[in-house]
Amino acid sequence: MEGQNPFLTAQAQFDKSADLLDLPQDIREILRWPMREFHFRIPLRMGDGSIKVLQGFRVQHNDARGPSKGGIRFHPNETIDTVRALAMWMTWKCAVADIPLGGGKGGVIVNPASLTTAEKEQLCRGWVSQMWHNIGPRMDVPAPDVGTTGQMMAWMMDEFSKLQGQYVPGVFTGKPVDMGGSLGRTEATGFGVIFTVREALKHLGLDPAACSAAIQGFGNVAQYAAIGFHDMLGGKVVCVSCYDLKDKKPYTYSHPDGVDPHFLQGITDQYGTIDQEKATAAGYVIEDAGAWIEKDVDVLIPAALENMVNAETAPLIHKNVKVIAEGANGPTTLEGDQLIKERGIFLIPDFLCNAGGVTTSYFEGVQNDMNYYWSRDEVLQRLDTKMTVAFHGVLDMALRQKVYMRDAAYLVAVDRVVRAMQLRGWV
Repeated sequence: MEGQNPFLTAQAQFDKSADLLDLPQDIREILRWPMREFHFRIPLRMGDGSIKVLQGFRVQHNDARGPSKGGIRFHPNETIDTVRALAMWMTWKCAVADIPLGGGKGGVIVNPASLTTAEKEQLCRGWVSQMWHNIGPRMDVPAPDVGTTGQMMAWMMDEFSKLQGQYVPGVFTGKPVDMGGSLGRTEATGFGVIFTVREALKHLGLDPAACSAAIQGFGNVAQYAAIGFHDMLGGKVVCVSCYDLKDKKPYTYSHPDGVDPHFLQGITDQYGTIDQEKATAAGYVIEDAGAWIEKDVDVLIPAALENMVNAETAPLIHKNVKVIAEGANGPTTLEGDQLIKERGIFLIPDFLCNAGGVTTSYFEGVQNDMNYYWSRDEVLQRLDTKMTVAFHGVLDMALRQKVYMRDAAYLVAVDRVVRAMQLRGWV
């Protein structure tokens, strides 16, 4: 929620799982804080010849299971506590997906929209010049995040390779396919959401083809979640929502016959705004922003912003909803979580549900190491296997310990990290 310190939230979530696992104090002290933090200044020569000095960060939370992994954010409101929290959550996400990586995150306090292309490139190269001794395929592998792109990763990879004196594609993931990126990466997070939804419906004894879903958002994750639910499961997508940049407000788009996600994707711009005129002409009904959460559906997929399922909105969830799949990071507040638990709705927690992205980034690094690249179908098949195994690992923990799925995901993830620390002799 606004005003909450994200790092204190991340620590509180960890503390709860540490209590359930009865972890000793020394292990808690290691895992409650990042192992390493880098704070640095990047001088940036602007187009007019002036110098702007920007604050940069990289946080490596824990690398007991493998090199740190996590994105780089260029955002005007970036803070060290946000980066710390995201790095910690990446540790748990990699562990719950059972990929051999730890958690990291980076950032620069800047509005990338205010920079020219040349200034963005210079900033990317400046970030690498400060960090190149402490990143690499066996140390820390950054990726794109809010405000950064595949093109920026290509510039960063190029700068690192120049400084190393050799071509090192695996130092960054999320690169363009022509620069060593992985096929299937674009759709990976959204399809990963649907792989977990499929397994949840199977667990509940429901036929996916007879189920319906309401999706919040229509950015990359939501688009491919909608396509996956429609195409792979044969289910009906009742509605999606999106933010309209022209009106500066969000809307919900529904259709009496169900949403055609391919059609909507075709009339959506790069910022996730659906063309209202074309949607209306095709028979779509445009409703208020919050309409998605009240729909009579089997599955709710919040795949937009954080804190959308909260004390005010959770009571509006229809009585027939059976599954909530958190495609977004942190879409449910503590109050919303409590209401979901009381209602007995099956929850797929965010760092399990949306782990398809980081899993495919891991696949990208593997392909870079081999210098051999898989087809899109191979990538998605491997992703399906990984997500399915991860889901059942958390489900088994929830059933065995008789705990909520979110708590079970933390138990699985933290236990795996602790065991790696013990095996390496850290504790």
